[in-house]
Amino acid sequence: MTIPQMLLERARNAPSAPLFRCGEVRRDSQAMADAAARAGGVLRNAGIEAGQTVALMSSNRTELLDFILGCAWIGAIAVPVNTASRGEQLRHVLENSGATLAVAESGLLPHIAALGPLPDLRQAWVLDGPVPALDTAFDVLPVPEPAAPVEPVDTAPADTAAILYTSGTTGVSKGVLCPQGQFYWWAVNMADQLELSSDDVLYTCLPLFHTNALNAFMQALACGGEYVLGPRFSASRFWADASAAGATVTYLLGAMVGILAGRDPGPGDRNHRIRLALSPATPARLVEPFRDRFGVQLLDGYGSTETNSVIGSTPQQWRPGYMGRVRPGFSIRVVDAGGVPVPCGVPGELLIRSDQPHALATGYYAMPEATTKAWQDLWFHSGDRVVVEEDGWVRFVDRIKDVIRRRGENISSVEVEQVLRQHPAVEDVAVYAVDSELGEDEVMAALVVRGPVDFGEVCEFCRPRLASFAIPRFLRVVDGLPLTENGKVRKQVLKAAGRDAAQWDREIAYPRRAAPVGAR
Repeated sequence: MTIPQMLLERARNAPSAPLFRCGEVRRDSQAMADAAARAGGVLRNAGIEAGQTVALMSSNRTELLDFILGCAWIGAIAVPVNTASRGEQLRHVLENSGATLAVAESGLLPHIAALGPLPDLRQAWVLDGPVPALDTAFDVLPVPEPAAPVEPVDTAPADTAAILYTSGTTGVSKGVLCPQGQFYWWAVNMADQLELSSDDVLYTCLPLFHTNALNAFMQALACGGEYVLGPRFSASRFWADASAAGATVTYLLGAMVGILAGRDPGPGDRNHRIRLALSPATPARLVEPFRDRFGVQLLDGYGSTETNSVIGSTPQQWRPGYMGRVRPGFSIRVVDAGGVPVPCGVPGELLIRSDQPHALATGYYAMPEATTKAWQDLWFHSGDRVVVEEDGWVRFVDRIKDVIRRRGENISSVEVEQVLRQHPAVEDVAVYAVDSELGEDEVMAALVVRGPVDFGEVCEFCRPRLASFAIPRFLRVVDGLPLTENGKVRKQVLKAAGRDAAQWDREIAYPRRAAPVGAR
């Protein structure tokens, strides 16, 4: 199916069933299909045709989803832009996508205007408030008045529905070409994995420029449930917002689980209906305590912007510290650096294929070399190191680019982080490679601490828990870890400071003084 077909089928089968909520907006299935048709009409009246790209830069709001669906309705391509994008990264996204129209919130338009002339951008629409006074090389207008609904174009599952840009934590962001069929399979696969039904209310506060939040809407379409789009994640308000939404299922990423678990207990901990949360990469130590405290089952899984719901656990089958088993419709291989499959229990790169038509992305927009490299041998090369156990359960080890090579040994930054997080003084941590005098890697850790910390004692804490070559040589304390909008640690920012930022060198053995919170 395509996105318009999914909307129309939902409207035919259950026209008055609640489908969408955001703030004061409430829509049933028919109203949601009508909104997509009207947004498509607005775009078509502005001259947007099938195959053209439209940049969308906004926080979570009804109009953003409308325009994403409106693009799919008329065969145009939505380009949701990370709201944190600035400068050259933003320029790259707008130039690479070739968008002639940008639709943005007024507070974000100055960042586009600051780029000066762009080769393709001709016009920008303001989603909210008056048109700001900006010196721009393109026309800035309010969003046009609602248009009459238009009929959906005859798109195919292979046609591109969206270009979703990677976070660009290393190198230039790549625009992932997501076909219409990929969104359908995300919906079907995740509805099956999470065992969703028409009684479910799916609540997300993740940004709509992220595949997770966008696909949660598709899951609601597929299962007959309702989708509630919330504001940006706030730990102090999360349970109250989820409770007000009547949520039964939610979605957590990155540090969100740890942040919620680290807050003081309160009456909101159980004042909600949520039974499970999809929460990839949750530390094993948090899964059962989180369930005991909040009554929420955390389910891990593996899926990227380029892929789909490839590996996952279910409400009946889950194992802390493991992503799950390979889901129906997918095949994986785990290979060494030479592309040769490794035995069970041995780490290697995860390669992916699907026999579901158009379930995976089709490449990177206007980047043929990157596409060829990622899809070589007709397998998608994920860049992730995993281990497959004898019983088929899959464990994430590390991103290949984050693997540290020291003294001829491969060190998983994730495994070192897991040990350091067990230390009572450590609230959070990022482990990464820095250069050594010998031309190889050294292990460095940036610690977010709960109070004064003795660096030497931290290293001693690691000794019985890590191989000697994996114990960090360099340590520093930071106020907080630099994160992307999706909660991923931007290790390149930490790496850029290098070893000169270290407050402790284990080999030189600086005096074992306590580092104050926030020391740099």
